[in-house]
Amino acid sequence: MQEAILFLIEKDAVFKTLHQQYGSFFIPSRPAGFVTLCKLILEQQVSIDSAKATYLKIENLLGEVTPETIIQCSDEELKSCGVSRQKTLYLKTLAKAVQEELDLDSFVSKSSDEVRNELIKIKGIGHWTIDVYLMFALESPDIIPLGDIAVVNTIKELYDVHTKEEMEQLSQNWKPYRTMATFMLWHHYLEKRNRKPFV
Repeated sequence: MQEAILFLIEKDAVFKTLHQQYGSFFIPSRPAGFVTLCKLILEQQVSIDSAKATYLKIENLLGEVTPETIIQCSDEELKSCGVSRQKTLYLKTLAKAVQEELDLDSFVSKSSDEVRNELIKIKGIGHWTIDVYLMFALESPDIIPLGDIAVVNTIKELYDVHTKEEMEQLSQNWKPYRTMATFMLWHHYLEKRNRKPFV
C-alpha cells in the first residue's frame, strides 16, 4: 500500500497534493464471495445507504444469504424487501450461475482479465460491479473504474480532463497502481462532500 502511494506521489503532482492534504486514505475492503456480489448488484445506481437497508431486509428474511436461499425466495418476497424486478432477476441469475458453473473461490488464483471474462457473462453484472469486486474483494492492484461517477467527476475536477478516452490515457501514468489512485480519488471526493466512506 505504502509502495503504491509513494509511486503515485512521485509520478503525479495531484496525488502529491492529496497526500499532503489528507496524510492517509481510506482503503475499502470486503470479503470475496457471493454475498459481496449480491450487495454490489443492489448498489447499482442507488445510494449505498439505500442498498444497505435493502440487503438487511433480505438477510432478516432469509436468515443467511446463499445461492440456495436466494433461488428459493419468491420474487414477491424479494420485492417486499425493496428489490426491483430487474435486480431480483440479477440476483437469481448470479445464484444459479454459482450453483451450476461459477467457481468464485477460484478467482483468487486468476488474473483480473480472467475474472472479468467470467463475470461479464452473467446478466446484471457489468464492468462497474466487476471493477469494484476486483478492487475491494480480490485486492487487484491496477483497476480504474471509469464507469464510476465519483471517479469520473473527481478526475474532471482535478485534471480538467473530460472524455473517457482522455481519462484512460491519463490513468496509464498510474500503472501498475491504478487501484490505489482510485482510492485516493474516492477519498478526496468523499471528504469534499463531507460524506462517509463507501463501505
